[in-house]
Amino acid sequence: MSKINSIAEVLREASRTLENAGVPEARREAGSLLSFVTGKDRTFLISHSDDEVSDVDQFRELVERRAAGEPLQYITGTQDFFGREFRVTPDVLIPRPETELLVEAALEVKTASLICDVGTGSGCIAVTLLCELHHARAVAVDKSTAALEIAKFNAQKLAVIDRAEFLVSDCFDSLDPLEFDLIVSNPPYVSASVLEGLQREVRDHEPLIALSPGPDGLSIIRRLIHESPKFLKQNGYLIMEIGFDQSEGMRSLIGTNVWELLEIRLDLQGIPRIVVLRKR
Repeated sequence: MSKINSIAEVLREASRTLENAGVPEARREAGSLLSFVTGKDRTFLISHSDDEVSDVDQFRELVERRAAGEPLQYITGTQDFFGREFRVTPDVLIPRPETELLVEAALEVKTASLICDVGTGSGCIAVTLLCELHHARAVAVDKSTAALEIAKFNAQKLAVIDRAEFLVSDCFDSLDPLEFDLIVSNPPYVSASVLEGLQREVRDHEPLIALSPGPDGLSIIRRLIHESPKFLKQNGYLIMEIGFDQSEGMRSLIGTNVWELLEIRLDLQGIPRIVVLRKR
């Protein structure tokens, strides 16, 4: 029989607490929190299930925070993205697997030596591209100074800070016309009317400024399409993420005399997600 504060017992207790609170994958989330508290990986926790947990009070406190809806990533302060660990706080959107598809599309632009990341947040897109493209430089912009501090931290941690510039800017407002090879963006695209229907972890904890541009979920996408051309080289690319129901609305914004729509990539659920445009 397991000891009261053994790894096995505190995991069972935490899993019940999270499951009763409606947290998906409760056992996995409990394991992630215990790994964070103890500094031990899952393999250790399984093979040492009878070991006593010395920080059980701290662990239970974190479990209660997760049960109340706070995202695991904000509790631990980290999120993996494209095989690297990024710092995240409530000042930035939590990087998602769908956005890795945007990075994959951007990496196919072999001529991308100067990149602009609009609404950089944690910096996950710009920093990842600099990690993968050793010749490239990036300008990362965001309206939030707090978000830019997180992006700078991640750039420093992943050793690309010397090839990155971070600017407070509402889209392109603080930029002089430059000839970027590539503009990338995961803009806010959730319309205000559907915010209430989002998961509580998203609705109540992630920054509204990074989620929704207001009543019209297309307002920032519209700005990107209309304002990007004067910041792009001839044949430069705009690659952006869009919402699950926005592909038709986005198509209507594209001036075919300005843009060539190369592709709209589907995400793993088959939803149109990543738009690849090339300036004519």
